[in-house]
Amino acid sequence: MALLKPYLDVPGTTIFDAEQSRKGYWLNQFCMSLMKAENRAAFKADERAYLDRWAMTEEQKQGVLTRDLNRCIAAGGNIYFLAKIGATDGKSFQYMAATMTGMTQDEYAAMMLAGGRSAEGNRHLGEDGDAQPQHQPQGQAHTHKGT
Repeated sequence: MALLKPYLDVPGTTIFDAEQSRKGYWLNQFCMSLMKAENRAAFKADERAYLDRWAMTEEQKQGVLTRDLNRCIAAGGNIYFLAKIGATDGKSFQYMAATMTGMTQDEYAAMMLAGGRSAEGNRHLGEDGDAQPQHQPQGQAHTHKGT
């Protein structure tokens, strides 16, 4: 019997629930491995070979390799674990959040300092607010690795 998940109707939001946790277990374990210097060095030396040590899906591996955090979250990643990838790359959490919106870091910072996105039009899928999927570039400003 499927659980009722009314939160699936919130635009731009993936809730990290038990299902997402199971889906992303190995992706999140990989991320946690980056807490050790020797693992960060091994990952940076040959990212694909290091990822292949983990029982991750190809979708998860591609999300990491392209640094597409939205893709990683859809594949079960938890942002608090995924932050370890950004730290390994020397990137701030603010930078990472900006890539998830398709904004530059400066644009993202300005939006947040101005109060963030409005809830108006963004309470349910199908409204016409700026957080609705049809208005999201979902990381287009961050299209190549290492930036």
